[in-house]
Amino acid sequence: MTTNAGAKDLSKSAIGFGRETNDGASDEAIKQMFSPEFRNRLDSTINFNFLPPEVVAMVVEKFILQLELQLADRGVEITLEEPAKAWLAEKGYDRHYGARPLERVIQEKIKTPLADELLFGQLAKGGEVIVKLKDKELVFEISPHAPKPAPKSTPKPRKKTAAAVPASGKKKGGGSAKAKPKVPVK
Repeated sequence: MTTNAGAKDLSKSAIGFGRETNDGASDEAIKQMFSPEFRNRLDSTINFNFLPPEVVAMVVEKFILQLELQLADRGVEITLEEPAKAWLAEKGYDRHYGARPLERVIQEKIKTPLADELLFGQLAKGGEVIVKLKDKELVFEISPHAPKPAPKSTPKPRKKTAAAVPASGKKKGGGSAKAKPKVPVK
């Protein structure tokens, strides 16, 4: 079971000297939200910390990998330069919402602008895209190319299989040598 109990309180600044976070706020929220009988059935509670920049960078990589797979079907290769990845990580991460806004940023800043190029523009027949950061905005360097022919796949020959014979070596049906014709059921 997961809950956001205490998330609101954790996001508030702590009161007091030397304290930056509200440690224990989630425990207090769980006590207020759930009855003692329910809390007694919990084996443990795990508090998740805010995502560090390294993890957000890995989430950016995951979303870009998904985009690469989608574009590969259209014969398009995409590459992001490191400054562009860092920009996406910065714009797509919110301390309160985690990396959830990242998907929207990628949709708005990369997928939507590339859609017209894929349908009607330079990438309609495939190509390469390099995403760069210029003047604090993402820009595309597009190199169209002719579509690569799809590899021809030859069907693998099927192996012939023998009729199933029971382990006793005898055919079912009393050992009769004459096979009974199958009659279709209507």
